Amino acid sequence: MADHLKRGRPDADRAEDDRRVRASVEAALADIEARGDAAVREMSQRFDRYDPESFRLSASEIEALIAELSPRELADIRFAQKQVRRFAQAQRDSMLDIEVETMPGIVLGHRNIPVQSVGCYVPGGKFPMVASAHMSVLTAAVAGVPRIVGCSPAVNGRPNAAVVAAMHMGGAHEIHMLGGIQAVGAMALGTETIEPVHMLVGPGNAFVAEAKRQLFGRVGIDLFAGPTETLVIADETVDAEMCATDLLGQAEHGPDSPAVLLTTSRRLAEATLAEVERILAILPTPHARQAWADYGEVIVCADHDEMLREAERIASEHVQVMTDRDDWYLEHMTAYGAMFLGPRTNVANGDKVIGTNHTLPTKKAGRYTGGLWVGKFLKTHSYQRITSDEAAAEIGAYGSRLSMLEGFVGHAEQCNLRVRRYGGVNVPYGEGAPHRDAAE
Repeated sequence: MADHLKRGRPDADRAEDDRRVRASVEAALADIEARGDAAVREMSQRFDRYDPESFRLSASEIEALIAELSPRELADIRFAQKQVRRFAQAQRDSMLDIEVETMPGIVLGHRNIPVQSVGCYVPGGKFPMVASAHMSVLTAAVAGVPRIVGCSPAVNGRPNAAVVAAMHMGGAHEIHMLGGIQAVGAMALGTETIEPVHMLVGPGNAFVAEAKRQLFGRVGIDLFAGPTETLVIADETVDAEMCATDLLGQAEHGPDSPAVLLTTSRRLAEATLAEVERILAILPTPHARQAWADYGEVIVCADHDEMLREAERIASEHVQVMTDRDDWYLEHMTAYGAMFLGPRTNVANGDKVIGTNHTLPTKKAGRYTGGLWVGKFLKTHSYQRITSDEAAAEIGAYGSRLSMLEGFVGHAEQCNLRVRRYGGVNVPYGEGAPHRDAAE
């Protein structure tokens, strides 16, 4: 049985946190729906200390902000976007429209159609998440979305130049300096100055994730992407410094970011606990210590089979695998956001530059969905076409009888009309079409 050397906060405490967040978000969204721009402006003043004449940046403002960046910074953004675009385009190319004749005269197909407007949230409260612009805005552009709206909060009372540059270079058609609930609420519900979108995407804190959850149905969403989670699966092929660094590197996202170590080695587990404390003493980002105190876990398992069971139970957003059988985990794990295989690989590269998307499922959502990718911005719509009288009569007869089997007389009559018109068989109203052999 798995041995917990360190546990995080009890589930009951976490549930109470969630309840408080739900109530706050519900009230804020109701206010935005009722008062529009006035509510959004008050929230921006309160939470971001930002009160511009217009939250939407003009072309000249965007150009001025981009000009603040050094050539090296712009080149690095371009490099990261090139990697993300390359992988997203490969994914898009794999999604084909199809048309097939399933039987003589029966033609079926589907088309992949982009969502027509998307709101992309780029976090920026604690850290300006430049990479999130690549993951959402650029990926939507590769999918062919015709209206892409980017929202990100002002940092210290002004727009962050790197975030704005990344959204603009990624293909955003509108850029608004708004954060948190007011950003996703304005994009989804619409205000006097912001036309509502059809879909919301992007990561965020617990309030952003809850706002997306409450807005789902009125708009589409990518997934429930709340506070960052990381799971390190390790055996004695790696050392404590590697494990502790990978745990705390993700814990610095926020004070509620779970970081969990699964290992078959008690020696490695104890050494990692000590190494975590050494690194925390020098790590300048303050959230990592609170996240580790409240949400850090160290679990010692008997063998790899038990580690796999625990990993499936946890269903973490990020899974860093550093063992003597990394591909075995890739083959057998089913519930996670993204996997990072081997000690040369790390979650930070996935977050920033390697090319896969970093907007991933949290809170066990990896059991039923993957992360954001180009396919999330595409809707697969089917169509049907019947090209011969014979096919119309034949498929209509089956449809008629199957409708009557379910008691749908009106449905049956839709089919019967085609049987009469194109097959020359008179079917009385309220009866199923005769079988072909019976008709003959």
